[in-house]
Amino acid sequence: MSEPPVVLITGCSSGIGKATALAAAARGHRIYATARDPGSLRELAAGGRIRTLALDVTDTSSIGRAVASVLGEAGRLDVLVNNAGYGQYGAVEEVTEEEWRREFDVNLFGAVEVTRAVLPAMRRARSGTIVNVSSVAGKIAIPFAAPYCASKHALEAVSDSLRVEVAPFSIRVVVIEAGPIATRFGERARASVARMLESPGPYSTFYKNAERAMDTDFQAGKLPPEAVARVIVEALESERPKTRYRVTRMASALIFLRRFLPDRFFDRRMKKILGLPDRV
Repeated sequence: MSEPPVVLITGCSSGIGKATALAAAARGHRIYATARDPGSLRELAAGGRIRTLALDVTDTSSIGRAVASVLGEAGRLDVLVNNAGYGQYGAVEEVTEEEWRREFDVNLFGAVEVTRAVLPAMRRARSGTIVNVSSVAGKIAIPFAAPYCASKHALEAVSDSLRVEVAPFSIRVVVIEAGPIATRFGERARASVARMLESPGPYSTFYKNAERAMDTDFQAGKLPPEAVARVIVEALESERPKTRYRVTRMASALIFLRRFLPDRFFDRRMKKILGLPDRV
């Protein structure tokens, strides 16, 4: 009987990462769940089936130590799930340079650096699966969420390039395009725009409607994180996984429609949802 796959997952303190660690462990996989703060992983570690490690995706040394620990203990690394990420919201003009860079450091460059760290071992083994957790926002740009959308658009582009580059080494690359999921993501996103919500500015009158839309229209058909975890486990267990998996009806419908409907249609739809006037 073959040994269970060794799976490294980033961003496991809550939400999709935590649910994926539990779901994959229940299937008998050997799980290494990681987070910047290892204290946030106590619940996962308590069961004894999941190994937890500190891994800050913005710190190259932290990434190197975590990957070395996995390879030192397990001798191989079969699956990487790049899940760590957060949402920086706000108007393009009002999000600071530091906030823009931080969003990309976590959501894009973090995923790239962890991938770069695991690829040598996967290439030697001539086997491996990399799962990049994206979003419907990777295909549909949402006003007042440009930093998050841009980082996910970029992650999708990296995934498409990487999938072809590593195919000769029998390494698969999968993208998960999730719609609204019941996690602490929205709570953290609101915290990231607290400064803008509290101070007057050219977009301040629009933020209230945008916040309402984020809690209502953009949450239609919301699913629990376990729904995404099931899809990730399906992908990593498949001998020939799809290149993309869409989770929630909203994600499937919007991404399908975006291929055929013009930009101005989506502009009008977004203005209506967000209650934006044609001019002020």
